Amino acid sequence: MKFTIYQESRPGCRPNNQDRVAYSYSRESLLMVVADGMGGHLHGEIAAQIATQYLIESFQQAAQPQIRDELMFLSRSLTNAHNAIVDYAYDKRLPDAPRTTIVACLVQNSVAYWAHAGDSRLYLIRRGRTAAQTRDHSRLQLMIDQGLITEDEALHHPARNRIFSCLGGTHSPQVEFSSATPLFANDLIVMCTDGVWGNLEGDEVVDYMAEANILEASPRLLSRAEARGGLTCDNLSIMSMRWHDDYADEQPASISTNTMPLDTITTKMDGFGRGGRQTEGNPLSENEIEAAIKEINQAIKKYSRFDSR
Repeated sequence: MKFTIYQESRPGCRPNNQDRVAYSYSRESLLMVVADGMGGHLHGEIAAQIATQYLIESFQQAAQPQIRDELMFLSRSLTNAHNAIVDYAYDKRLPDAPRTTIVACLVQNSVAYWAHAGDSRLYLIRRGRTAAQTRDHSRLQLMIDQGLITEDEALHHPARNRIFSCLGGTHSPQVEFSSATPLFANDLIVMCTDGVWGNLEGDEVVDYMAEANILEASPRLLSRAEARGGLTCDNLSIMSMRWHDDYADEQPASISTNTMPLDTITTKMDGFGRGGRQTEGNPLSENEIEAAIKEINQAIKKYSRFDSR
């Protein structure tokens, strides 16, 4: 495999960042995850952390060096991540269970498979145009589909943040899966939370990212969305990955897995409560962070026996 990848998460104007982004790869497989936590103080980011960390740890166990059944892996991992969040809420006796949106993409053999719940999005951009895009699990999207409002009216609609599927909460998630999607040289996958796409209009994500150097365009896109969000800007997170085939010219900062040992996994995931830019008045103390990390690991451990056979 050969690809170039970029990830970044910003708090926007919120006191803490409830988004989580991470990727992990073996010699023959790549997993990317973006999650947007919802809920009160601390709990939303715990839900996003549990979901992201569970998927990454499941991948690390199962990618030897490939995942045997891609869609089954995504289905089991998302289901177990949901159950781990629910268990955490039960053990802590929380009145309102934490929740998180999620979008995850698995790539191997130059084929992409993705799954999502909620309104964190994935765009597949090919030759400057959108070749595929996830459909938001939101009340707003249903209203658009029913012809009740236009996409322009949806930009400032009061129901824009209401979603009907997520991990955690009181209902089982409605997870939507893609079909197996072949990737070609120069294809681009962009995954982002609603703090990014929700502050942009029309095809701005595609227009900004299509043929650009993603290492330069991704932070510029975040800055544009952050400026548009103003004083009420939500957390913003992006994961962008440019795919290169075996015959592509060497790309600056590209990752080639051809010489990786079969039993090696590489991962990039920010630590809980310590990733992204820090803002003044961060409500999480070091003791709170350490306690949350311990609780997260306990919740994940219950579902960590992933059967990769």
